[in-house]
Amino acid sequence: MSKIYIKNLNQYYGKKIELQAFVDNIRDLQYVQFVILRDGTGKVQMTIEKSEEQNRELVELISKLPLESTVKITGVVMEAPKVKLNGMEIIPSKIEVTSTSKQELPIDIKKKDNALRETRLDYRFLDLRREDNHLFFQCETLLEHAMREFCINHDFMEIHSPKISAKAAESGAEVFKLDYFGEEACLSQSPQFYKQMAMASGFDKVFEIGPAFRAENSHTSYHATEINMADVEISWIDSVNEVMDMEEAWLKYAFQKVYEKYGEQIKSTFGVELTNLEVSFPRITFQEAKRILKEECHFVGEREDDFERTEEKLLCEYVKKHYNSDFVFVTKFPFAARPFYHMVDENNLTESYDLLYRGIEITTGAQREHRVDVLERQIKEKEIDPKDLAFYLDFFRYGCPPHGGFAIGIARLLMQMFNIDNIREATFIYRGPTRLKP
Repeated sequence: MSKIYIKNLNQYYGKKIELQAFVDNIRDLQYVQFVILRDGTGKVQMTIEKSEEQNRELVELISKLPLESTVKITGVVMEAPKVKLNGMEIIPSKIEVTSTSKQELPIDIKKKDNALRETRLDYRFLDLRREDNHLFFQCETLLEHAMREFCINHDFMEIHSPKISAKAAESGAEVFKLDYFGEEACLSQSPQFYKQMAMASGFDKVFEIGPAFRAENSHTSYHATEINMADVEISWIDSVNEVMDMEEAWLKYAFQKVYEKYGEQIKSTFGVELTNLEVSFPRITFQEAKRILKEECHFVGEREDDFERTEEKLLCEYVKKHYNSDFVFVTKFPFAARPFYHMVDENNLTESYDLLYRGIEITTGAQREHRVDVLERQIKEKEIDPKDLAFYLDFFRYGCPPHGGFAIGIARLLMQMFNIDNIREATFIYRGPTRLKP
């Protein structure tokens, strides 16, 4: 017999089936027992009449069974319009307990606010049993699938870059160091160098969805030490505008796929308004954004070459009000705030952008510098020894097309999409400075 899931039970009215599920709830009344069964696709009521002689063993079993135990049910699926859950019930003839839960759960899995977040993260395997978490990760699955689908439909190659890198492969200091057979290495912060290597290899368009590691001792609601990134790089571009065009189309495609299947559930479960996909993402220069923040939002940040968190939030509120967009591209960042491989114009401004979404930066993208002599000069300007990046510079010594790309953190994107207040809730298993388990 093939596996039957609760979402498909309406195909089996009047038929004897076998169902495996968690015991979600039990109402043990004087004359009847109502048992709510749950699997990853939904819930269904099982009804046991106490007055029927053949049910005596079933009644006794259920009366002692802890919630969250797992069972295998043999029974008949019946239409039951009076059952509010979904208009059906199962009448069992046999119940097999496949695992027994402890009587007391360490967290309340029905009301997440009844336990501290850190306690729920300690028992993440239980916390994930909530219906909202099931919906969230179903949406994440579809979102990533749609991202891949868009890329494949547009002739991209998927690459898998190494996650162990030579120390010199990273320009920043915030890396996890490790011993690699006696040589110092680190976990990769980004596949950036390897995406560019793919451009030099003639792979015109590439993407990757995979892990990245950031050794930042940050305890904010939107940072993690291990993240899942979607990276994209394209060749033969004339300007960074082509990169922004591509990202906007890619995101709208992926969002539309999620909304088509889960949009109503997202609204009812998370209470969020879905992003308007008809509106083009506005494009505002960094200089203009700073002017808006100062003159319209009456806020001046401490940094002249970048944004702080409050500025991102205020700018998004301004854009929502004046453009009706949840997204905004901010372009032309000063070179001081950008890595050496971003292309720089005659005003020492980079051909780069940040994409902000509902108050937070989710993407940094740019046209890359592909001319080796300019790269060497910019590396020195950043006070990096070109010898440390010799392998990287080799990518550009034998011809490399103009190119650009971007990277986006999946959890941070979903966090904003679902209006979740902390990246810990938007990550299957969170890793941060103080969390290495489970």
